[in-house]
Amino acid sequence: MFLSSLLFAAGLLVAETPDTLQAVTIVADKGVVVSRTDTLALHADGTAADALLRFPGLSISDYGGLAGLKSVSLRGLGTPHTDIYLDGVRVSNFQSGQNDLGMLPMETLGSAVVDYAQNSVSFRTARPVFGDSPFAGRIGLQAGSFGTWMPSARLDVKASERVAVSAHAAGIITRGDFPFGTGNERRSGNDLKQLRTGYDVFGKVDRGEWMIKSYLNATDRGTPGSLSWPSEDRQQDRNFVLQGSLNKTFSDRYTLNLSAKGAWDGIYYKSAWGDSNYDFSDFQFNSSHTFRITDWWGVSLAADLERGTLKSPGLYDAARTAALAALATAIRFDRFKADLALQYNGTFDKGAEALHSLSPSADLRLTLFEGFDLVAFGRRAFRAPTFNELYYPGYGNPALKPEDAWLTDAGLEWHAGSAAGWSLGAKADFFYNYLKNKIISAPMPDDLNVWLPYNIGIVQAKGTDASLSLRYGGEVVDGGLSARYAWQSALDKTPDSYTFNKQIPYVARHTVTLAGDLAVAGWRLDAVWNWRGGRFDASGEMPDWNTLDLSLRKDFTLGRLGVLGLNVSVRDLLDCRYELVRDYPMPGRSVLGGFTFKF
Repeated sequence: MFLSSLLFAAGLLVAETPDTLQAVTIVADKGVVVSRTDTLALHADGTAADALLRFPGLSISDYGGLAGLKSVSLRGLGTPHTDIYLDGVRVSNFQSGQNDLGMLPMETLGSAVVDYAQNSVSFRTARPVFGDSPFAGRIGLQAGSFGTWMPSARLDVKASERVAVSAHAAGIITRGDFPFGTGNERRSGNDLKQLRTGYDVFGKVDRGEWMIKSYLNATDRGTPGSLSWPSEDRQQDRNFVLQGSLNKTFSDRYTLNLSAKGAWDGIYYKSAWGDSNYDFSDFQFNSSHTFRITDWWGVSLAADLERGTLKSPGLYDAARTAALAALATAIRFDRFKADLALQYNGTFDKGAEALHSLSPSADLRLTLFEGFDLVAFGRRAFRAPTFNELYYPGYGNPALKPEDAWLTDAGLEWHAGSAAGWSLGAKADFFYNYLKNKIISAPMPDDLNVWLPYNIGIVQAKGTDASLSLRYGGEVVDGGLSARYAWQSALDKTPDSYTFNKQIPYVARHTVTLAGDLAVAGWRLDAVWNWRGGRFDASGEMPDWNTLDLSLRKDFTLGRLGVLGLNVSVRDLLDCRYELVRDYPMPGRSVLGGFTFKF
């Protein structure tokens, strides 16, 4: 849960050692498995869920429109097993297992990294870039279908040669009344008003750097429910986060990484069944120490602590302390690299028996020849039950055991380039995940009308991820093409289950993503086609769906004033009416256009 600091330090160790590893991206906290990652650049006018749909190995749960709650899971393991990070610090939620992706400050983020070994998604804030002036910034406005308005602003200040400050604010206002189904019936109660604001401070010290981040998210949204059970309920969210990190190399042999976070989440429901509110607080302190023993061998030690409390009048008074300790080693030779780790996790809930687990992990990489690598990893992973699964009145089961999973993967990578600006790359992965003690909901034997969570589930997930990319970068023209395919068989292997040997809900058996971009003379065209097939839920097979998204941008240089960018994007150009979650329709064709002025 907290070992991002360890991996960050391990990455520094690698960076200072001669190494041909292409993508040592430090994004997660469970050991030092770092080689199986994909990175995607983000645009300020998109959403996190939209961006992550480009990764075939991910499953997105989206309840429709900008107001709909959004979460992500990876390779059949479920949302609570997939960790989300922001600038190396975990975005925690002991109540449900994962925060709504819509709370992230997308207008400041520059990239997203999916780590298949760590089963995590990490977002990174874009660093400020200054020209001759100590000030830089951006203001923008996007507007379009369904009464949507999205203003945003960011100001960067170069306070000194070693300190830069960024402040940002953005809003979303939308009616969310998109048409759905085969007719012209429109979604109601799906409106959203949202404000996201905050600041980032970036600093440099001798042989190191530090960062302070703070952001606030406030929303007022409708919760229309499913088409079968429409609702006029409303939800208000308040999220406040303050976090900081420090990384410093004190000598050629020792590197220290520290991070800390304080966060508060407040959710208020106004419902016909009665109003309720939930207050969740989260405090983290994370530390790691990396020692280089020789030029080819390093060792890391980490110890992290997290405290979370959840209070709701008449429903909740839960508290959890989570502790982590890890010992890891990194070996780097010319053609062979290995990362090995052993991690201890302890979960201590108020009034409950403590949970303890040991998780070994290993990552191996062998370079057969320049540009061609073989990789493999294996890791054990535990997931403690959430507060809702344990303690929710009338539903929770305090006797639940943690989910226990083994993750394995083997693959190959190939890349080549030319002095003329061409580059070509290919990847293929073959994975197998085994999950036992899976937490599922089922009727009580003595009362079929009452559902409770039980540890009776087993999931076997196996599949293949393959990708091919071609790119050209020249002085006049820049562009690329990519194709990704994923096949996943994520089957319920629970004995006597009525869904035995069937695909688990919402995991697509087949996924195809085709993407292309072309930039010339200040114009940029992007196109993405997504297709999902072979999805199921408890009611049976769900329809296949596909979307085609296009965007066109043009930048105009206005002398010393700055750069004016105009853009228009069309989502779901062919107006495919589809659902990611049954009875929660997604928007069909929509258009969004606007401007961005950078100075």
